[in-house]
Amino acid sequence: MEILTGTLVKKDGSEVSCSEALKEAEVIGLYFSAHWCPPCRNFTPILADAYEEMKDLNYKFEVVFVSSDRDEKSLFDYMKECHGDWYALPFGSEKIKEMKSKYSITGIPTLVVVRNDGRLVTVNGRADIQSKGAKAYIEWTK
Repeated sequence: MEILTGTLVKKDGSEVSCSEALKEAEVIGLYFSAHWCPPCRNFTPILADAYEEMKDLNYKFEVVFVSSDRDEKSLFDYMKECHGDWYALPFGSEKIKEMKSKYSITGIPTLVVVRNDGRLVTVNGRADIQSKGAKAYIEWTK
């Protein structure tokens, strides 16, 4: 996936290459969100629960957090408070702006779901998770 290259970070601050982090994923959720956003803070635990259920079911799904936070501390605080065990683009990465533009992100929270080859599945992943939970994965892989 050409837009997801370089390095991702985990909530503990460790870094991993995109190719390594996403090598097993068939479907990737690009999670546009921020610590300061109340609707985001409401949705994030729902996404985290669905993510954990997908992992328990051996679904090949991964999330990449695309932060709109105002500083790096807020990004990591948010990840530690209520995110699943997923990855994030590093704070200040040019990829954040590129992805917001590519997927026409105008509001948060937004969950854009793509295949591992970059093909768009849906820009309405948030609604899918809210209505179907982990079962959304089945529709995303049809």
